[in-house]
Amino acid sequence: MIYLDNSSTTQPDNAVLESFIAANLEYYANPASLHRMGRETDVLLRRAKEQMLQLVDNREGEVVITSGGTESNNLALIGFAMAYRSRGKHVITTKIEHPSVLLACKHLETLGFEVDYLSVDEQGVISIDELDEKLRKDTILVSIMHVNNELGSIQPLAACAELIHKKSRAVFHSDCVQSIGKLPVNMQHLGVDAITVSAHKFNGLKNTGALFLKKGIKPQAIMHGGGQENGLRSGTVSVPNAVALAKALRLSVVEKERADYRTWRNRVLETCTKYENIQVLCPENSAPHIVSLAFRGIKGEVAVNYFQENGLIVSTSSACSSKNGQAGHVIEAIGLHNRFKNGVVRISFGNTTTDEHIEQLVSVIERFIDVIEKGM
Repeated sequence: MIYLDNSSTTQPDNAVLESFIAANLEYYANPASLHRMGRETDVLLRRAKEQMLQLVDNREGEVVITSGGTESNNLALIGFAMAYRSRGKHVITTKIEHPSVLLACKHLETLGFEVDYLSVDEQGVISIDELDEKLRKDTILVSIMHVNNELGSIQPLAACAELIHKKSRAVFHSDCVQSIGKLPVNMQHLGVDAITVSAHKFNGLKNTGALFLKKGIKPQAIMHGGGQENGLRSGTVSVPNAVALAKALRLSVVEKERADYRTWRNRVLETCTKYENIQVLCPENSAPHIVSLAFRGIKGEVAVNYFQENGLIVSTSSACSSKNGQAGHVIEAIGLHNRFKNGVVRISFGNTTTDEHIEQLVSVIERFIDVIEKGM
């Protein structure tokens, strides 16, 4: 089977697994312990963090090791809102964020915070003008994802950051789960104050993530206990997971030659634009590793099953619920026509993808369209 669902999760790199096993075998002591083995483990943890901070150009900042993107986003959204609530209770995000952001915002609303949700155009991109209109003196937090997990649309973070920091004292957080390792994620260039990453999206291990914080920016802890991670994330730190995260990040950002995602994406899109029964949802300037397609008059699950029968693993857009047949929040936000909205399929490339895989994908798409047209 050819795996093309890398935006959902990726295959762990062998070098990452090796680093994880080696750290478990030798550096298994608690890094908070005062004995020699504890101190040695703590040194390894600090080195892993220093490496990660360098890779995102946040050398003077801090990185908090978490269980993944969901925890990092919750720590950012709830933690920052609670930490800076004396300045105001206004939060801004977008309508197409990951549920771990949107549901954290819904929770904040129950605590008396006011949340504005920015709309997006048909390409899935926010309006800087709307952000300008929504920013207020009491805005304390803005959270805008870098790359949308369903469409691949890229938000103009640098322009957002310039406006946010000019007009408010708000902390600017970005969910970079889908961009890290695929696009340059440089905190200084992007102008963000905090970013979320998740290791299993770039050939690392599941249940490992991080929240990167610029110097002087600190959320309130949402977990309470022994005060690990400078009081931000209690619980014994898994040093092997941190080491594996640093390894995966270095491999994806520096050491490995980038896959030819853009060429593959263009090859697929050239094929799809020939047909009236496919609508391409990913914007022209979207992230190159995600191709989002909508098939007319069918359910996404039908397409997924057909692709699987022909040796390809792809996914339905997570916006489409197979249980209730209704399009989800991202598809609704871009205003996709009813004839297409339930037939959304996401194809996402990774470091195991090859030119041959793409040619087989194109062939299957063409055959599937023929099946659809014959059934109409």
